[in-house]
Amino acid sequence: MAAEMAGETSGAASTPVVLIHGSGDSAAAWAGVIERLGAWRGRAVALDLPGHGGRLGEPLPEPDTVAGYAGAVRRDLARRGIGRAVVVGHSLGGAIALHLALEAPELVERIALVGAGARMRVLPALLESAGRDPGAAWREAVALGHAPGHEEMAARYAAESAPVAPNALHDDLVACDGFDIMARLGEIGQPALVVVGEVDRLTPPKYAAFLAEGLPHARLVTLPGAGHFAMHEEPEGVAEALRGWLAG
Repeated sequence: MAAEMAGETSGAASTPVVLIHGSGDSAAAWAGVIERLGAWRGRAVALDLPGHGGRLGEPLPEPDTVAGYAGAVRRDLARRGIGRAVVVGHSLGGAIALHLALEAPELVERIALVGAGARMRVLPALLESAGRDPGAAWREAVALGHAPGHEEMAARYAAESAPVAPNALHDDLVACDGFDIMARLGEIGQPALVVVGEVDRLTPPKYAAFLAEGLPHARLVTLPGAGHFAMHEEPEGVAEALRGWLAG
């Protein structure tokens, strides 16, 4: 199941905008951004990865690598009849967007990366916790992923998140931990938008700066006061960055 939002469209917004969530999350993560996308709202399709949200009963992507997850996204796009899209990804979803831009460029018109990196090593303690107690690990990840001062917002987000398969967070983090395309950024020719929270503690602004410097056609937007979950903390800021970039 996907979160698909109807709304006004325009000729300039004819390409589908496909949004991919991060580790342990679901398509619902993008609801606040989608409702603020203006002319692009009607073209927005937020995907659930297998084993997440509305696809809770489906097997998790195999193998538990970004390539395996990207394969699941490609099958989903084919099922929907989407042949080419603007691909927007948060964290793990950003890694998937980068992989698709490299390995399936015919599917990707542009990429937008929110809280992402060319390499995404995971804190060993968080990875271990995700295998042992995924509920506690999710709460920890969401707390770290929100900026200081957003503790109540983080607790609410963690509590209200859509369910995922028991091993989903661990497998998602394993995929992130093994991701590294630092040496290949120059091969990505599609226009790119890089969005980062000013106080992102999981994929810090230096990650975004590296992406923006290494991608040949990139625009960098830093959101003051936001953390890793910028699409939740500052949905208007993320949507504004997307609107301006898509219109450019």
